[in-house]
Amino acid sequence: MRRSRLFMGILAVWFTVAVIISLVFGCGQRVSSPTESPYDLDVAPASGRIAFYSDRDGDHEIYVMNADGSDVQQLTKNNSTDIHPAWSPDGARIGFASNRDNDLEIYNLYVMNADGSGVQQLTDSKHGVWLDEWSPDGDLIAFTSVGEIYVMNADGSGVQNLTDNNPPSSGESIFFWDRDGDGYAEPYIRKPDGSFESFANWESNDWDAIDWDAIDALDWDHIDGAASWSPDGGRIAFNSARDGDAEIYVMNADGSGVVQLTDNDNGDFDPAWSPDGDRIAFSSIRDGDTVLHQEIYVMNADGSSVKQLTDNDNNDFSPSWSPDGDRIAFASGPGWKDTSIYVMNADGTGVERLTDGDYPTWSPVVD
Repeated sequence: MRRSRLFMGILAVWFTVAVIISLVFGCGQRVSSPTESPYDLDVAPASGRIAFYSDRDGDHEIYVMNADGSDVQQLTKNNSTDIHPAWSPDGARIGFASNRDNDLEIYNLYVMNADGSGVQQLTDSKHGVWLDEWSPDGDLIAFTSVGEIYVMNADGSGVQNLTDNNPPSSGESIFFWDRDGDGYAEPYIRKPDGSFESFANWESNDWDAIDWDAIDALDWDHIDGAASWSPDGGRIAFNSARDGDAEIYVMNADGSGVVQLTDNDNGDFDPAWSPDGDRIAFSSIRDGDTVLHQEIYVMNADGSSVKQLTDNDNNDFSPSWSPDGDRIAFASGPGWKDTSIYVMNADGTGVERLTDGDYPTWSPVVD
């Protein structure tokens, strides 16, 4: 499922069935146990801090570390799941998603100070919410819920739907969503009135239990998500499956003027805008391999000059730029589990493993 990475859980289903599409939101719970690095290069010293999540204490919590992997500090500690950190533009706060507020394991959005203090709940959704990114001025937060991109004020007020791609009210549609936070995107049926229910005959991650003929008879949601703001705040890059598979799009910050940037038969997702606004990094399986073999790519902000940055047997995803634009952090692992955080130069050279974890996001401020 900007990093959804929920999108990635959904992509596994779409890719396997051919007619089925790829996402967001990227993205779900993964076990981050130690894994051997596939790289043997050194990276130049980096500055700033990187937030990420890890299950090293037994469940997923939010951590921060220096950009060279040193001085790891745990910010959250509870019996629930805290994931998807995102820095405020001034580096003073970190937003994240958590299921700590209910017994249904449904995620809502929270914000805390950069040292882990002052936690505040921002949303109270019954459907599940995934954090994407703060606007460059710090006034708004973009998030994804049930295949739509929303923005709200940084205090949780003024929620607006930017994509509004729910299917017509005349019929039912199918979408995949990691609503329970178990790391797998399960199928749901959206009713004409906007309500939804779990798809029949489904057991978590048991694809053989799915009645594919019944699914094929339904429409597919467009599955928009993984919003990434341009540095000037005027545009938002995002994933969408509106053309039949996951592609990268941009739209104006008010949801208008949607333009498709990528176009291939596989899946492009996880857009991340460079600090200078000239480039967009993303992950893709466009090399024709399996959904568990994604690589990191970069392109110009207009979609031209696509360049592959990583090429290995692991699954590389969730790119995040350093504030100077010289480096990119990303997650990598043999699948969706056993992931680690890496950093490389912006041209793909000098890759180095930093620590166990997932969903790295670089602070926009260098201390």
